Amino acid sequence: MQGAGDQGIMFGYATDETEDLMPITIVMSHQILSMLDEYRKNKYESLLKPDAKSQVTILYENDIPVKLDTILVSTQHEDIYMAKESITNILEHELIPELFRRYGYYDKLDVSEYKLLVNPTGRFVIGGPQGDTGLTGRKIIVDTYGGWGAHGGGCFSGKDPSKVDRSGAYAARHISKNLIAAGLAKRILVQLSYAIGLADPISIHVNSYGSGIIPDDQIVEIIKNNYDLRPYHIIKNLKLKSPIYKKTSSYGHFGRTPYIENGIEYFTWEKLDVYKNFI
Repeated sequence: MQGAGDQGIMFGYATDETEDLMPITIVMSHQILSMLDEYRKNKYESLLKPDAKSQVTILYENDIPVKLDTILVSTQHEDIYMAKESITNILEHELIPELFRRYGYYDKLDVSEYKLLVNPTGRFVIGGPQGDTGLTGRKIIVDTYGGWGAHGGGCFSGKDPSKVDRSGAYAARHISKNLIAAGLAKRILVQLSYAIGLADPISIHVNSYGSGIIPDDQIVEIIKNNYDLRPYHIIKNLKLKSPIYKKTSSYGHFGRTPYIENGIEYFTWEKLDVYKNFI
């Protein structure tokens, strides 16, 4: 029997805010960066360079996103005159309006007035490994839910799936997403705890933030009745020994669309394949 490759606590989170069952703030940040990469490759290669990051602030009322407050984008650029002003113009008049047109769920968000911050230091010419070197680890909040839910502290990248830091977190996301798809809550946090060398999790905890249609302890029983959370079975069921991890190096590990390419399944933990058993 394969035991957990490490001890620790892993979390999975899901919410009905977006079609991907992810928080709208992290989804929007990833979409901005994906579109910025499109613009760099297709229109502005002489201005934009690859290193970039984004942060989005949204006002919530009664746990519902209602108003876009701030978009922050820092992107590397060529060392040319008025680069910051040019990038600001691209974002304000091209990229962000196209973002709102492309994705329908922004129709429910007040985007009439928001602050746009671009390269607050003024210039961002040196980036990538030349600008930030050293084994500092992945940005684990960006890789997960953008600060929503919780995080056990262990990064995913660089670890094989015998480490429950990775496989356990993927399983917890798979569970939480299927629970939301089943309509059992509007948002939910699933916590799994493991002890090194032991196969079964030593605890399973759920927090539906008061949005569940049944008590949280009953949701825990649903999880126990539908998932085998021993590491061997997580790895087998989610096909985690396949060469799939390069795709997780940008735009986060969660909220991705599962697909098959050359017989290999990618982002299996995003599949909605169990929730009908809960209903």
